[in-house]
Amino acid sequence: MTIWTPDLSGYSGPKYRALTEAIAAAIADGSLPPESKLPPQRELAWALGLSVGTVTRAYSDAGNRELVVGEVGRGTWVRTGRAKNIGKNLWGPARENEGPISLVMNLPPGGIAAPALAETFRDLGHVDDLGYLLDHQASGRIESHSASAAAWLSRVGLNASAEEVVLTNGAQHGILMALMATANPGDTVLAENLTYPPLRQMAHHFGLRLQGVDMDDEGLCPDALEDACRKSNARVLYCMPTLQSPTGSTMSTERRRDIARIARRYDLVIVEDDVFGFLPVKRPPPLATFAPERTLYVTSVSKSLAPGLRIGIVHVPQPYLEDYRNAVQMSCWMPSPVTAEITHRWIEDGTADRLNELVREEMTIRCNMAKQILGKETAGLKGLSYHTWFCLPETWTAEAFRLAAEQHGVKVATGEMFALKPGVMPQSLRLALGYETTAERLGQGLKIIAGLLAGNGTRQSSIV
Repeated sequence: MTIWTPDLSGYSGPKYRALTEAIAAAIADGSLPPESKLPPQRELAWALGLSVGTVTRAYSDAGNRELVVGEVGRGTWVRTGRAKNIGKNLWGPARENEGPISLVMNLPPGGIAAPALAETFRDLGHVDDLGYLLDHQASGRIESHSASAAAWLSRVGLNASAEEVVLTNGAQHGILMALMATANPGDTVLAENLTYPPLRQMAHHFGLRLQGVDMDDEGLCPDALEDACRKSNARVLYCMPTLQSPTGSTMSTERRRDIARIARRYDLVIVEDDVFGFLPVKRPPPLATFAPERTLYVTSVSKSLAPGLRIGIVHVPQPYLEDYRNAVQMSCWMPSPVTAEITHRWIEDGTADRLNELVREEMTIRCNMAKQILGKETAGLKGLSYHTWFCLPETWTAEAFRLAAEQHGVKVATGEMFALKPGVMPQSLRLALGYETTAERLGQGLKIIAGLLAGNGTRQSSIV
C-alpha cells in the first residue's frame, strides 16, 4: 500500500518544520482530507529518509497548530472541519514573500512562535476570570510577571530579584526610560562610535550630548572610554557588549571587567543593551554582573522569541529603581498585561526556551549560508548572529554599493546609518540575516551581494 509521502524539497528550515508545512499544504489542497489518517511515524520516516524523532516532532507541531489529532497506539488523523481554514492568515503576511529582498531590518525570523500563541490563546479561553489582565494595575506591574522575567534573565547568567525587574513596551522603550531616569538635559552620554541609530533621536529630544567612543574587534575600547571620561565628565554610558550592532562584536569577560572598573572610577552609569544576548549558546556574563550597582540591563523577548511580543525586561539597581518606575508610569503607566501574561506563561512552562532554541536552529542555517556565500566577508561572524558587518573594497563607496544593490533588488544598510562621530562614515555594510521570510530569499539576496563584490554587476563608476 502506498503511503502519503510529501515532497519536502520546496521547504526551508529544519526538516520537522518542512514536514509540518507540507502537512498543512496537503490539508489545504485536499490531498489529506478531514479524518484521513497520516502514515505511521516510522514508515514515513523511512520513506522520507528522516529520523523517527524528526517525524514525531513534526506531528507534534502539527497537533499544536490544530491541523491533526493523535492518540497513542491509534495513530494521527487530520482534524474534522479544519481544511477550509488551513493556510489562511487572518491579518495577512507580516513580511513580503515577493519584491525587494531586505537585509536592513534586524529582526529574528518571523512565524516561529505562531503555534505556541494559538495554544496559549486556547488556554486563556479556559481561565474563569481574565479581568485582572484588562484592569488598571495600581503599581503598574503584576508580581508573577516580574518573577518570571527575573527567571528569564538567569538564562544569560544575570541573577536578578523580581523587585528590581521592570517590564517595558520593548527594549527601545526600556532604553528611553533608562536615559530619562539617569540623565539630565545637558549631560554627556557616551556610546560606541557605531551604535543603535534611535539613540541619536533619544539624546536630541532629552537635550543630551551624545559622544562616540572608539572601538576595536571586541567593541568599546577601555583606553578610549577612560580618555572620554576624563575629558567629558560624562554621566552615562550606553553600550552593547554582546553581538554589538552594527559590528557584531562581543566583549570578552576581561574586557567587561575593564569597562566596569572604569565606570566605577568615574562614577559612570551603564545602560547595557543586551537584546541579542539570548541568541548565542555560549557567551560571557552580562556587563551588569561586573558592575551591578550601576548597570541598567535592558533586553527584550522581541528578539529572542517573537518580534511582535513587545515586552522589554529591564533590571534596575536600587538607587535608580524609583526614578525608573516613575519614568515608565509617566510614559505609558504599564506595558500590556495581556502581552506580559503570554510572556510569563511561556517562560514558566518552558515554551520560551523551546522557541529560543527554534530561533537558534533557523539562525544557524542562515549564518552558515552567509558564510558559504560571502566567504571572507563574514570573517567577523564567529558564531550565531542576526547580522554580519564588513568593510567594502576600495572600488566601492557604501552609498554606491547600496544603490547598486537596490537596482538588483536587494536593500542593505550602510555604515553611515550607525556612525556617531561627524565625518566618520565607514565604507561598510550591515546585512541583517533574520528578517527575510525564508532562507531561500536570504540566499538569493546574499548571492547578489557576493556578485557585486566580485564585480558581476553594476560598479561604482557607473553609479556616481
